[in-house]
Amino acid sequence: MSLVERAGLSVLQKFDPETAHGLALRALSAGLVPLPGPVSSPRLGVRLAGLDLPNPIGLAAGFDKNGTAMGPLARAGFGFIELGGITPRPQVGNDKPRLWRLSRDRAVINRFGFNNDGAAAMAIRLSARPRGAVIGLNLGANKDSADRAADYAEVLRICGANVDFATVNVSSPNTEKLRDLQGPAALRALLAGVLEVRAKIARRVPIFLKIAPDLSDAELAAIAEVAMDMGVDGIVATNTTLDREGLSSRKAQNAGGLSGAPLFEKSTRVLARLSRDTAGNVPLIGVGGIGSAEQAYEKIRAGATVVQLYSAMVFEGLSLAARVAQGLDRLLERDGFANVSDAVGTGRDDWL
Repeated sequence: MSLVERAGLSVLQKFDPETAHGLALRALSAGLVPLPGPVSSPRLGVRLAGLDLPNPIGLAAGFDKNGTAMGPLARAGFGFIELGGITPRPQVGNDKPRLWRLSRDRAVINRFGFNNDGAAAMAIRLSARPRGAVIGLNLGANKDSADRAADYAEVLRICGANVDFATVNVSSPNTEKLRDLQGPAALRALLAGVLEVRAKIARRVPIFLKIAPDLSDAELAAIAEVAMDMGVDGIVATNTTLDREGLSSRKAQNAGGLSGAPLFEKSTRVLARLSRDTAGNVPLIGVGGIGSAEQAYEKIRAGATVVQLYSAMVFEGLSLAARVAQGLDRLLERDGFANVSDAVGTGRDDWL
């Protein structure tokens, strides 16, 4: 991390977290943040669900909910970017405060509740998206919707023409009863609606499914079965957790989803179990607690084809993506892997 970035983070830490997040996005959009450009190598290039990525380090959903900083983010060293979550209609989300830093735990708690500008606004921004970048969209449902399952298909219908992938997010803990959609019957019906809309888009858009870390082995096995039966293109493991075990920060008991360092082991165990349950037949996107190249490597060795990060940037800055990608390249070289795909799942049994 440069001295300039360190100073910028120090300033942002003086603001409440949601204000700091907004300031960071504005600084990024205004060109005030140094950006490394693309980061790639023969070892880092990877194919995910038909998408060619320069490296396997992605930006998780939530950082740029409304697609206001796509251009700069495309030059920030990520191999792919996920925007959103987006609901059909604009939504203000839950009451503030709804975002907390847990500095002692290197963690974040949020209970945003899908605050966003809505699908129509996102579609306009996506129509002017930067070309050459791989950009996906996290699909959500309005809190007051009479048919939440239909909302996911509706967002894809409105925005799908200009995204490279779409993620069905049924795992946010901040919309009441949303996680009920992870049950097999409800999930099959929801995915059927999304896939029906996908079939009408001129080019094939990969559909990923984002799941919670707070699931039993039986629930994970059921989700794996549904994903394979329905032809889902990938599973994102995992979203935030409701678990608070082992935290030391004063704000640890605030309501919402916990992300960051404490989630790493829980989410990686879920990832490894999904890798076992799908027998490598569904690409996995590893998310949760990644703050270093070593942790990204652990996710890949546990079964992830690619990974995503977000919360660690609160403490490490935007340059983290490039640093993780470059460090991963060195780790792959050290261990004799010609390409990142060769390392996928090689350490899975360590997490089972």
